[in-house]
Amino acid sequence: MTDADPQVIFTPSGRRGRVPSGTTVLDAARSLGVDIDSVCGGRGICGRCAVAPAFGDFAKHGISSAPSHLSEPGEVETTYRWEVGLAPERRLACVARLVGDAVVDVPPESQVHRQVVRKDLDARPFELDPVVRLHTVDVVPPDLATPTGDLGRLFDALRTEWRLDDLRADLLVIRALQPALTKGDYRVTVAVRGGRDIIAVWPGYHDRAFGVAIDVGSTTIAGHLANLVDGTILASAGVMNPQIRFGEDLMSRVSYVMMHEGGDRELTDAVRKALDGLLATLANRAGIKRAEVLELTLVGNPIMHHLVLGIDPTPLGSAPFALATDEAVEVPVSELGLHAHPGARAYFLPCIAGHVGADTAGVILAEEPHLADRLTLVVDVGTNAEIVLGDRRRLLAASSPTGPAFEGAQISAGQRAAPGAIERVRIDPASLEPRFRVIGVDAWSDAPDFAEQVADAGTGVTGICGSGIIEVVAELYLAGVVTADGVIDGALAARSPRVIADGRTFSYVLHDPGPGSGASAGRQAAGAPSDALGLRILVTQGDVRAIQLAKAALYAGVRLLMDKLAVDTVDDVRLAGAFGSQIDPLHAMILGLVPDCELDHVRAAGNAAGTGALIALLSGEARREIEAVVRRVEKVETAVEPRFQEHFVEALAIPHRSAPNPNLERVVTLPARPATADRGADPRAERHRRRAAAAAANSAGGDE
Repeated sequence: MTDADPQVIFTPSGRRGRVPSGTTVLDAARSLGVDIDSVCGGRGICGRCAVAPAFGDFAKHGISSAPSHLSEPGEVETTYRWEVGLAPERRLACVARLVGDAVVDVPPESQVHRQVVRKDLDARPFELDPVVRLHTVDVVPPDLATPTGDLGRLFDALRTEWRLDDLRADLLVIRALQPALTKGDYRVTVAVRGGRDIIAVWPGYHDRAFGVAIDVGSTTIAGHLANLVDGTILASAGVMNPQIRFGEDLMSRVSYVMMHEGGDRELTDAVRKALDGLLATLANRAGIKRAEVLELTLVGNPIMHHLVLGIDPTPLGSAPFALATDEAVEVPVSELGLHAHPGARAYFLPCIAGHVGADTAGVILAEEPHLADRLTLVVDVGTNAEIVLGDRRRLLAASSPTGPAFEGAQISAGQRAAPGAIERVRIDPASLEPRFRVIGVDAWSDAPDFAEQVADAGTGVTGICGSGIIEVVAELYLAGVVTADGVIDGALAARSPRVIADGRTFSYVLHDPGPGSGASAGRQAAGAPSDALGLRILVTQGDVRAIQLAKAALYAGVRLLMDKLAVDTVDDVRLAGAFGSQIDPLHAMILGLVPDCELDHVRAAGNAAGTGALIALLSGEARREIEAVVRRVEKVETAVEPRFQEHFVEALAIPHRSAPNPNLERVVTLPARPATADRGADPRAERHRRRAAAAAANSAGGDE
């Protein structure tokens, strides 16, 4: 290859390389190990290899991508687009050829090993209070003696039959009213929103109305379609947030907007297209038409909230992190470019502060810490952790810049939760030998039929996801491989071939598919393909550091809220979010992710933000409740709190440099804290450690 050959970058994997001009996108992907599906063998028949080229200047990647950098659609692609259907922005990877530098996004539906979007619903019981209600009425036909307009006579009928007063209707309803009255012989059904706004009208009797609750996460977008009449959930689905190609974390996306004119419109268009596709998927799964969707509720962090609404997010990129609005927002769905009923409305839950958004409002609505008698900590774990602490008397909220490490980014073998990813780990403290489970395979790695099951699954061992990296670091600490200061102990290389030299530091071989896990471990390059058992997976010193930084930022944010309440312990801990719901509570406490607590009082809360959105979809009372609660939440801005850095430094140690762990120590035996935990043991080393940790804290803060 030469510099004259086209360079291609695939997102979201980030794989890049040069290929000969004229190479198909599919062949380029295969040569770079990028996951693109194809069943027809590249004949342009199956359409499973559809990709979405991205065009523009990509400073992050150092290239410019233009439509002319791909070959013009030929007969095969044109015929497929005409006969089967292909979105205008999509190309078939098997026939589109690279003739220049390009950025190509591989959507989840075109990946062989599709993303497992873990945003399962775990709704608490609540009272159904539909915001949109259906009413069938018989309207008095027009009469020369009483020349009242059709809309006025509809209002009269609704007042008489349903005691609805002060009604109003927009032009869309007025236009549809006369045809509906004629077709229904003056019997019509109307949808009334909030007891006042008529948003839809149908001839005769109609009993179908649906709504969708959506959690717009920075990594994944999850939705639930429900029957507004009885609250039944008919379909759930999730997609990757396509904004990932602009940056893994929120601040990198804000930076993209700052550096690219029109960048905010690009990000808004990307997320709205994803939302529209999600609506189509949900409607298809539920067997309904999108025109029957009358109501949407949405939650998301402030940056996602602003981008979906088409609001410039750059003021959120620096102090004082000003929100355009912290009130609940209602807009016609059509203004968001989404296809639903023409009169459908979208309701965005209120935000709380510059980095504590509507998703946190959803979490509060779902987990109800504001109604609790016990001091409750709720943490929505993601690239930016949202933290809520309090009870019925007082409620505080903050965000903390954890970064994307918990979701597999910044980890050498990290990946998101997909088939083939290691998700559970146990390490024998005597032999230092591991055993693990991967997503999509039931057996643990030490089971006799593990290799057979992996081969049957067709995935191999492809990497390690967030829950797996949490467990392996905690297990390495318990086994003595990782010290309390987060150093992989190279002295253990003489004891176990699992500990290997890796430059100036050491790594731990978690999985080696080659013959023998010892001698071959030192020869095979990390990530190199092997047999059906997949890739060689290392836990490097850099991986441990990334997890230390992330968990310390989270713990420091929690500790700040505890300081505000003048408490040293919490009664209950709820781990929310797609990642939080998969964390093992014991390993979270061993690592020092959350404060010490009785283990049986630490539990996963599932996708609490999505649950809150669903509750708000189906309950007008819940909307009024959360709008009132948000107004009394006390906001703590970690970026300006002087003690955040102090708590961060202390929390870098595993599980913590000084905090007691009586509940945890009743369950597991923790290694003794090293002498360096005593601030007076070595003042010079302590000063050096603090300077390094302060620099790391500033770096982590930049990812908020």
